[in-house]
Amino acid sequence: MTIYIVISALLGIAVGIALSYTLLKNTLQKDSVRLLKDAQEEAELTKKERILQAKEKFLQLKLEHEKQINERNQQMLVAENRVKQKENQINQKTEELNRKQNEATIAKDTLTQQLEVVSRKQSELEKASAQQREQLEVISSLSQEEAKEQLIKMMEDEAQSEAVNLIKDIMEEAKMTANMEAKKIVVETIQRTAVENVIENSVSVFNIDNDEIKGRIIGREGRNIRALESLTGVDIIIDDSPDAILLSSFDPVRREIARLSLHKLVTDGRIHPARIEEVVAKTKKQIEQEIVEIGKRTTIDLGIHGVHPELIRMIGKMRYRSSYGQNLLQHSKEVANLCATMASELGLNAKIAKRAGLLHDIGKVPDNEPELPHAILGMQLAEKFKEKAEVVNAIGAHHDEIEMESLYAPIVQVCDAISGARPGARREVVEAYIRRLNKLEEMALTYPGVMKTYAIQAGRELRVIVGAEKINDEEADKISIDLSKKIQNEMTYPGQIKITVIRETRAVNYAK
Repeated sequence: MTIYIVISALLGIAVGIALSYTLLKNTLQKDSVRLLKDAQEEAELTKKERILQAKEKFLQLKLEHEKQINERNQQMLVAENRVKQKENQINQKTEELNRKQNEATIAKDTLTQQLEVVSRKQSELEKASAQQREQLEVISSLSQEEAKEQLIKMMEDEAQSEAVNLIKDIMEEAKMTANMEAKKIVVETIQRTAVENVIENSVSVFNIDNDEIKGRIIGREGRNIRALESLTGVDIIIDDSPDAILLSSFDPVRREIARLSLHKLVTDGRIHPARIEEVVAKTKKQIEQEIVEIGKRTTIDLGIHGVHPELIRMIGKMRYRSSYGQNLLQHSKEVANLCATMASELGLNAKIAKRAGLLHDIGKVPDNEPELPHAILGMQLAEKFKEKAEVVNAIGAHHDEIEMESLYAPIVQVCDAISGARPGARREVVEAYIRRLNKLEEMALTYPGVMKTYAIQAGRELRVIVGAEKINDEEADKISIDLSKKIQNEMTYPGQIKITVIRETRAVNYAK
C-alpha cells in the first residue's frame, strides 16, 4: 500500500513536471515569437532611418554640387562680359583709327594740292620780283647789292637806337612793378580765400549696436551680404572689429548708397535679398535728388546763375569725387572764389572768372568715361551747354592742352595750382611718387641721342633734352610720340603727362 502511494505521488510529480514543461515551452515559444517580431520591427525602423539619412546626405551633396555649378556659371558669365567689353573697346578703337587714317589721307591730299598751288605762285612771284629789281636798278642807277646795303645800314642804325631806349625803359619799369604787383595779388588772393582741407578716404565705417546684427547682415549662407555687394558695387568687410562694419570703394557715391541702405535695413529690421534690392533702388533715387540739390545750392551760394541743369547735376556729383584725397566740389568752390578775387584785382569780370573756376574740373565727373583729358572733355561739355567763349577756353587751357585766348585762362590755371598746393590739400604716397618720377626719367633715357631728362610739375610734364648733332627735328618728334605711347601703355598716373623734347643748337663766342 505504501509502495502504491509512493508510486502515485511520483506519477503526480511526473505529470506536474510534464505540464510545467509544456507550459514553459509554450511561454518560451510565445516570447521567441514576440522577440522575433520586435527585432523585425526594430530592424525595419533602423532601415527606414538609414534610408532617410542617406536621402538627406544625397540632397545635401546635390545642393552643394548645384551651388558650385551656379558659382562656376556666374564666373563664366562675368568672364564672358569682360571679353565682350574688351571686344567692344577694340572695335571702337579700330573704327577711330580707321577714321583718323581716312582724315589723314584726305588732309595729305589737300596739303599736296595746296603745296602745288603755293609752289606755282612762288615761281610767279619770283619772276615778278626779278622784273621789279631790274626796273629799280635802271631808275636809281644803283645795283641791287648797293641799294640793299645802304637800306640795311640805315634801318639798322635807327632800329638799334630805338630798340635800346625802348628795352631800357620797359625793363626798368617791369623790374620795379611787375614782380611786386604779381606777388601782392597772389598773396592777397590766398589770404582772402581761406578754406579747411580734409583728406577723404576710400573706406567708410558703419556703426552697429551689437555683433548680432552682423549675422543678420551676412544672412543665410551669405545671401544678404552678396546681394548688398552686387547691388551697390561696394566691398562690405565684416571682421572682428567691435560694433563696426567697413564699406570699401573708390567711388564715394556707391559708398554713400551702401551706408544709407544699411542704415535703413538695420533700422527696419527686415533684411533679405528682395528687401535689400528695394531699399538700394530707393536710396539711389534719393542720392540722385541730393546731387541735384547740392549743385543748385552751390551755384546759389556762389552767385552763379543761368547754368544748364545738366551742368548743375555734374556740379553736385563733384561732392562725391576726390582728387588725391581733395574733395572736388570744395576744390572747385575754392578755385571759383580765388578766381573772382584775382579777376577783381586785375580789373576783369569777376563773375566770368568765378564761373570758369567752378566749372574748370567738370570733365572729371562725366556720365561716361571717354579717353580724353578732363580739361578737353570739360571744355566740350561747357561748349555743348552754351557757356561763354572765355569760360570754355579757360576750362580747356588750365592744363595747357590748348592755347590761352583770354586772361581768364591763366587766372584759372594759377588758382587751380594754389588750391591744390595748399598744405594738407592733397596727398600721395611719397615712395610711389618718387618711383613714378624716376621711372619717367629712366624710360626717356632708353632712347638713343637723349642727353638729360627732367620730370617736372609733380610728374605732369617730362622734358627730354636731345643732342642737336645726333637727332634732327623729325627724329625729335618721333621720340616725343613714341615716348608718350610707351608711358601711356606701361604706367598708371592721374591726369595726363606732357612730353616735351628739346633740341637746341647754341653758338657761343667771347669778345675780348
